[in-house]
Amino acid sequence: MYVYQPHDQRIVEERVAQFRGQTQRYLDGELSEDEFRPLRLQNGLYIQRYAPMLRISIPYGMLSSEQLRMMGHIARDYDKGFCHVSTRQNVQYHWPMVEETPEILADLAKVEMHAIQTSGNCIRNITTDEYAGTNPNEVADPRPWCEIIRQWATFNPEFAYLPRKFKIAVNADPDADPAVIGVHDIGVQLKRNDAGELGFEVWAGGGMGRTPMTGQVIGEFVEWPDLLAYLEAIMRVYNKYGNRENKFKARIKILVKALGVERYRELTNQEFAELQGGPMTLTQDELDRINEHFTVPDYADEPAMPEELERALDSDKDFRRWYKVNVRDHKVTGYSSVTLTLKKTGRVPGDLSDEELEELADLADQYSHGEVRTTHQQNMVMGEVRKRDLYTLWQELDRLGFATPNLNLLTDIVACPGGDLCSLANAKSVPIAESIQRRFDDIDFVHDLGELDINISGCMNACGHHHIGHIGILGVDKKGEEFYQITVGGRGDRVTRVGEKLGPSFNAEDVPNVVEKLVNVYVENRVAEEQFIDTYERIGIDPFKEKVYA
Repeated sequence: MYVYQPHDQRIVEERVAQFRGQTQRYLDGELSEDEFRPLRLQNGLYIQRYAPMLRISIPYGMLSSEQLRMMGHIARDYDKGFCHVSTRQNVQYHWPMVEETPEILADLAKVEMHAIQTSGNCIRNITTDEYAGTNPNEVADPRPWCEIIRQWATFNPEFAYLPRKFKIAVNADPDADPAVIGVHDIGVQLKRNDAGELGFEVWAGGGMGRTPMTGQVIGEFVEWPDLLAYLEAIMRVYNKYGNRENKFKARIKILVKALGVERYRELTNQEFAELQGGPMTLTQDELDRINEHFTVPDYADEPAMPEELERALDSDKDFRRWYKVNVRDHKVTGYSSVTLTLKKTGRVPGDLSDEELEELADLADQYSHGEVRTTHQQNMVMGEVRKRDLYTLWQELDRLGFATPNLNLLTDIVACPGGDLCSLANAKSVPIAESIQRRFDDIDFVHDLGELDINISGCMNACGHHHIGHIGILGVDKKGEEFYQITVGGRGDRVTRVGEKLGPSFNAEDVPNVVEKLVNVYVENRVAEEQFIDTYERIGIDPFKEKVYA
């Protein structure tokens, strides 16, 4: 993972000191609520339903064991003993006190962490594939490019007051989109041209929320030295023409649609012509400098299939089931990437306690070169596990409740905190997730169903990414009562697509029944090993509607 250099550390410490002074002036009455709001937001501090919420930046999802232990300390000493992994790979604390926030940020700075630009109308956390650097299918490791974009975006004065928040994702897998670039303001896809040279396909105009849209290709092949200049050109067009009068029409997706992709590309190319070859042009020396600051695990010479692993797979069916869905191939022989699903029935999706964070830190040191990753699905990944250690690690994870064998299956439900904590939510999310998990408590049946993504959001802001769930669930308010609108057919894997609305909404008690009916339609119509989304794409939405509303 990236290791801070002196300038990185200085920037973070200076920001802590700056925000400490701003907070004190607010507490002393020298700054009004309106004056303090933009200052706290760009330091990740929200005011939620019951208490403040502090969002911590986890650039491209990478965490060290030292950082995990600090997160545990903050959860215990400044919060109510837990934190929450978000769908953009960040971590959130839901009960800090405003006056203690500078102390939290100071503690984070000790372990190369911060909350800079985790909110506000600026460029947010840069995200990517949670298996970045280990994925054997990737064109190149996307993390150095994420870091280059992060350094360009942080405190960039030209983009400190954008029309609206702005999100960038980077993907390096040519056959899948684990970073879901299609629903980001800008998506960056690593690719190679016919000569084998590295470059980028650049998308713009994706997003979820009230008006979900998939992005459009603006740059078909941007040479790598021009990456920042091209991103800046896209941003300049947005900054010039974005709607600042209506926040519901302020995202870049609205502008791309209004102008049309051809016109947006034309305006981008005009800006790019002024920037290309200028100070933002990346050099090999700069790329080498960034790469040098990434740690590289000390890989051992390991067999492709150790005897220990073969014996465990032959003798333990529970381990074999977990291995099938929660373990992925690694680009280095003898290693695997392991996903810890934080979705055991009865726990809040994505939540981690202070004790669990510290236990994970110990396991990371022992089994994964001291590193873990957060995921878009609110899980955690140990990316550097020797295959010979998988059985022992599984036993440890099982003891902690992190070995539920349900990755990408029906009970691996993504859900925002919803009405339990968020002031924007129209309805609760977590109880709905649990009610579905309890309805489908037969793990053999869940495995037989295969991949099936369920995403739940408590409001139109779509923090639970319900638009791209195979089954999406959105909380809506009907005359003060909580109801749930269902969508079907969304996806964010090989391609990105927004789901279709099923019809009228349902009350909370009906949601598990509706999901069961949708699953039954799939079971009755699937062919051979067809997945839920494949069956949906083959038969369309009508059979699902007929079953649910019969």
